[in-house]
Amino acid sequence: MAAGISVIIPAYQEVCTIAGLVAHLRALKAGEVIVVDGHSEDGTAGEARRAGALVLVAERGRAAQMNAGARASRGDVLLFLHADVRLGGAALAAIRDSLRDPAVQGGNLDIRYEGGDVAAACFTLVNRWRRRWGVFYGDSGIFCRRAAFEALGGFRPWPILEDYDFARRLWRFGRVALLREPIYVSARRWRNGGLARTLASWAVIQGLYFLGVPPQRLARWYRAVR
Repeated sequence: MAAGISVIIPAYQEVCTIAGLVAHLRALKAGEVIVVDGHSEDGTAGEARRAGALVLVAERGRAAQMNAGARASRGDVLLFLHADVRLGGAALAAIRDSLRDPAVQGGNLDIRYEGGDVAAACFTLVNRWRRRWGVFYGDSGIFCRRAAFEALGGFRPWPILEDYDFARRLWRFGRVALLREPIYVSARRWRNGGLARTLASWAVIQGLYFLGVPPQRLARWYRAVR
């Protein structure tokens, strides 16, 4: 039996992107598309609803929003997406195919950063290399079996790095499929914040996390440099 995939999208102030993503997923024949809005003030929820998504409103914070979406979903597979991505045409089929192996508990897609320049190419290569070691984040389209999500207790209620933490726990829980199908990620983050600043903030935050600094403290610094 083909796996039923619930797509869960945490969103905040994404009025310019959310309808396009929902329409894109509809064109790919995604079954259940759930947008969990974190009390946006720009009309994100209305745009998502008009585009055909099931819309929930939850406490702002990706962990809380994704957990709320998972609780409301019906699929036996959960796919978590950021609002500024697009999937390769065969991505959903590749996810279903990978889960025909009962040992596979989840996985992610191959990030291709948009922009067509050296920075985009470098980010793409770095992400492709580090995910081989189980280092990946929410922008890579993390998916998992519902049973695995529930066994792991979902995302920890952290203000930052909740996706990395979940990916590491999923990696230890069972086999993870690193799919070759692409997920196209917007370059807006480093375009807006600057490439050097984006790289520096990521390196510092990740390094401090490895040294034991709690995510609650890291989040304050992260907001300051964005």
